[in-house]
Amino acid sequence: MQLTRLELYKRVCERPLSKVAPELGISGTALAAICKQYQLPYPGSGYWTRKSLGLPADLPALPEAPDETIEITQSTPKPRPKKTPEEIAARKTRRVAKPDRPAHHPLLFGVEEHLRKTRDVGDGEFLRPYKRILPDLISSEAALLRALSIANDLYLALYKQGYRVHIAQAADDLHRIHIKEQEVERKDRKYGRYHSGSIWAPDRPTVFYIDTVPIGLALTEMTERVSMRDLNGEYHRKDSRLIRSAKPWQLTHSWTTDQDMPSGRFRVVAYSPKGGVDWSVSWQETEQETLGKLIPRIVETVKGVKDNLQRLMTAADEAEAKRKKEREEEWERYLRQEDARKTTQALADSREQLAEIIDRWGRAMTVERFFADAEERLKFATNERRHRLEERLTLARAMMGGVDPLDFIESWVAPEERHRSKYI
Repeated sequence: MQLTRLELYKRVCERPLSKVAPELGISGTALAAICKQYQLPYPGSGYWTRKSLGLPADLPALPEAPDETIEITQSTPKPRPKKTPEEIAARKTRRVAKPDRPAHHPLLFGVEEHLRKTRDVGDGEFLRPYKRILPDLISSEAALLRALSIANDLYLALYKQGYRVHIAQAADDLHRIHIKEQEVERKDRKYGRYHSGSIWAPDRPTVFYIDTVPIGLALTEMTERVSMRDLNGEYHRKDSRLIRSAKPWQLTHSWTTDQDMPSGRFRVVAYSPKGGVDWSVSWQETEQETLGKLIPRIVETVKGVKDNLQRLMTAADEAEAKRKKEREEEWERYLRQEDARKTTQALADSREQLAEIIDRWGRAMTVERFFADAEERLKFATNERRHRLEERLTLARAMMGGVDPLDFIESWVAPEERHRSKYI
C-alpha cells in the first residue's frame, strides 16, 4: 500500500495508531517506526483522553519536508515449526508442578521491616515497633527471623486446611487477651529495665475463622530467669563471654541480680477473642522439641474445638443479653425514681414560693395601710406641710411598689411548669 506523507499524517491524526495500523496490515509498533522514519508526529494517549472527555487538545504540527510516497508492506506472520512428539513429551516432563500452597504467607509480607523499625530497646528486650497493626508476633531482635519462620509455617498449615489467617477488622469487636511471656510462670516478674519494662502488643488480634467461630493466634518468645552482672553501668549475662573475659579488678565493685530475659524459645497461644468467652490453649517448645514439630498437633487441636467454642459463645451471648436486660431495667427504675423525686421537689418548691408570695403580699398590705392612714391624716395638715409631705409620700409609695395580688400571683411557678412527669 502506498500513501503520501500528508495522507498518512491525516490518518494518524484522526484515530489512534492502534486502530489505524490494522487497516494497513501492520502492527502499531511498526506504524510508529514508519512515522518516526518520515518525521510524522502523531498524537499521544493524552490527546485522545482529553478528546474523549470533550476537553480542548492540540494536534502536533507537521514539520516541513518533501511530500514523498511511503510504501507500506503488510507483515506476514512466520509459520511456527511443528514440534515432534518427542519434543512435546520432553516439554511436559520439564514442567514443574505448581505447589499446593505459597512459599510465604501473604500476611507476613513486609512485616520484618516494620518490626525492625522499633523504639529504643535495651540488650535482651523485645522489639517495640512503631506500627500498631501487625501480626501478633512478640520477639527479640536476635530471634526475629525464627519467629517469622514459625509464624509462616503455622499460617500456611492453617491455609492448607482452608483457614485464612488475617488481622481482625476494627468492626469485628474482637479483643486480644494478655499473653504471658514467662517460660516458667512465677509470682514476681522481672522483665526489662528496673523490672518494670512493658512488652509491645498489636492493637488488633490475629485471627482465623472455623465457619463462624473466631480463634485468635499469638506467637511470643518466652523469657527465662537468668543471673545478670553489672559491668560499667550495664547488665550482662553472668555466663556471657564479656563477663567471663573481664579482669578481676573490673568486677571489684560489680554486683549480680536476676532478670527475665528472652530465651530464644517460643510459645503459641490459641484463644477466643470474643468478649466473655474464657478459653485458651498454648504450646511451647523445649530444648528437646521445637514448635515446628508441634504445628500439626496445633492445627488438629484448633480444628476440634469448634463445637465447644460455639457453645461457649452462645452462652456468652445469652449472658450478655441477660446483663443488658438487667441494666435496662435498672436504668428504667432509676428514671422512675428520679422522675418521682423531681415531681415531689417541684410541688414542694411551688408551695414554698406561694407561701413566700403570700407573706410578701401581707407585708405589702401593711405598708399600704400605712400610706392610706398617712394620706388621711395629710388632709388635716396645714397647707405648707401638706405640699411638702405630698411629694415625699409620692416618692415613698413609688419606692415600695404595687400591692395588687394579681401581680404577686403572676410570678408564681406551678408544679407542672417546673417538672412534667413522664409516668403519671
